[in-house]
Amino acid sequence: MKKVLIAVDDSRGSNAAINRFTELFGCRIPETVLLLYVQKIEGRSLMDEMLGDAEMSTLKEMLKSTEYQKALDKKAEKVISYHRKILEEKGIKGIKTIVKEGHPADEILKTAKEENAEMIIIGSRGHRMHTLLMGSVSREVANGSEIPVLLIR
Repeated sequence: MKKVLIAVDDSRGSNAAINRFTELFGCRIPETVLLLYVQKIEGRSLMDEMLGDAEMSTLKEMLKSTEYQKALDKKAEKVISYHRKILEEKGIKGIKTIVKEGHPADEILKTAKEENAEMIIIGSRGHRMHTLLMGSVSREVANGSEIPVLLIR
């Protein structure tokens, strides 16, 4: 396998995904590890799924150079740096970090396709604890992916 995408956030599921990746791929590390963090700029309301591409684009444009966007960027850098450091400490090279904005599942799937990833690795539970078996983002990724998805608990 040459290219694996690992979707991360600041949840325990992401920590588990990173750790499991290093356990499973320790002997045969992919050439490129895509470390993806998605900024969820629209918040946590029921409106999230109702925003279309045009509305999302307008929202992104309005947020540019605001304090809110700066806070999102700072958080993204912190999360990406944290996970990158863990991978580097375990001898993983060829790490490409990517930060996207939007709905996490959509951006994970788009990025996997754009980058020609051969597998997606994602934690099965994020911040939405109301979902019983797996988080809604991991479910959407698993259901919408054209490549293998490894869900980590």
